[in-house]
Amino acid sequence: MGKYMGLINQVYSLPSLIREQYDDLEPKIRGLLSTPEIFKFMKIVLTGCGDSFAAALSVKDAFSVLTGINTEVVPAIELSRSVDKEYFGWAPMNPLVIAISNSGSVARVGEAIERARHYGAFTLGVTGNKKSILANASTRILELNIPPFEAAPGTRSYVVSLLALLLIAVRIGEVKGRYTMDKAMQIRFDLIKQADLLEGLLPEMDNRMKEFSEIWKIHNGYDFIGTGMEFGSAWYCHAKIMEMIGRYSSYKNSEDWLHTNLFIRDNHQTAAIVFADKRNPAFSRTKECIVYANSLERPLMIISNEDFPCSCIKTPQSDFFFNSCITNFTPINIMANYIANEIGEEDGRGCKGVWSIANGAKCIRDSKIEIL
Repeated sequence: MGKYMGLINQVYSLPSLIREQYDDLEPKIRGLLSTPEIFKFMKIVLTGCGDSFAAALSVKDAFSVLTGINTEVVPAIELSRSVDKEYFGWAPMNPLVIAISNSGSVARVGEAIERARHYGAFTLGVTGNKKSILANASTRILELNIPPFEAAPGTRSYVVSLLALLLIAVRIGEVKGRYTMDKAMQIRFDLIKQADLLEGLLPEMDNRMKEFSEIWKIHNGYDFIGTGMEFGSAWYCHAKIMEMIGRYSSYKNSEDWLHTNLFIRDNHQTAAIVFADKRNPAFSRTKECIVYANSLERPLMIISNEDFPCSCIKTPQSDFFFNSCITNFTPINIMANYIANEIGEEDGRGCKGVWSIANGAKCIRDSKIEIL
């Protein structure tokens, strides 16, 4: 049996995918929301589950910066079950609730968007399935068209979700006059530029991640640390480790990591992976976090555009910090694939044995819908 390469192949497909999906999404998003609608939105709520939730976390700050509208991320189950119904409909078409799910069939996301719409919110579904529960519950949908590819834990769908969300935010800000049309195009072209940069970096990145996998395959745990706009990337990467190799992983911002994960006893076998873009307003705290992790003799990897004395992995340098999320996670996906091969692990435990409950995603799709 040959080595599994699905996750790596998906990463290598990203440059072409980004270019293709930009050409598909950008014109659709220009006509997605009318000017009168955009000027009515006073609050934006992003929601989703799993990778889609990570995508929402990654772009939350970008939405606030680009649109000038207060933006929150609320987990789908909280939006559907625990927030008070007065959270919705306090003004016409408010808040704008954007739910992301490529399949559109995750029960909790559909439930959240249906409840939001029921109580007066304007709901936008970002999905690849226009016949899904999410699409049917949405005021409007942005249909994703992601070409079929070799199966692997969500990589291509994650990038397209990020790309779609960022383009929506750029469009809203452009219509509101937050910046000129030229500036809006600079932001958009920066997304495409990352496809070229990633393409050039992939061979070296691949080699380094293969080297890391041979050493890091012994580790029992992996802490991902990211703050602000990098928190979503930390969330996403911790999920790929769990899905791909089935080992403990966590996600924290730099401050919370120092309050909690600092005290893990198995320090030599729990790796710390830190997202450390020097443009992040929290960069000084991130550097302090790195010093402490190094003092603990943690296996350490820094994903950064700044040079560090310890192992530093370069990812594409976006012109706009908030666009970096579409590529900064890629080294981890490559490493996770190599480690899985090294230890003989299957994605999602192959949905075998006790993990058969995940077969066909039944545990997240077959759930009672309640509109409370």
